[in-house]
Amino acid sequence: MLLSKALQAPINFLVAGEVFGGNRGFRRIPPEKGIFPLDHFHECDSEKKLYLGCIKVSAHKSEQCRHLSKKYLQCRMAK
Repeated sequence: MLLSKALQAPINFLVAGEVFGGNRGFRRIPPEKGIFPLDHFHECDSEKKLYLGCIKVSAHKSEQCRHLSKKYLQCRMAK
């Protein structure tokens, strides 16, 4: 009896596109400047040069230059 009711119930299948991304006709619009905008106006060049200089001197060990990286990223977020 239970089996016959289960067979009579409508079966709802999900299409793979619905599960993994939805409608293919939908066009996503990228942000104007991206998530983290580039420094087109060179507002943070001094911080960038300090960080890159530190990286070169420390044989590319970023742990030693973390404070400069943070300073550069704070500058970028502020602009």
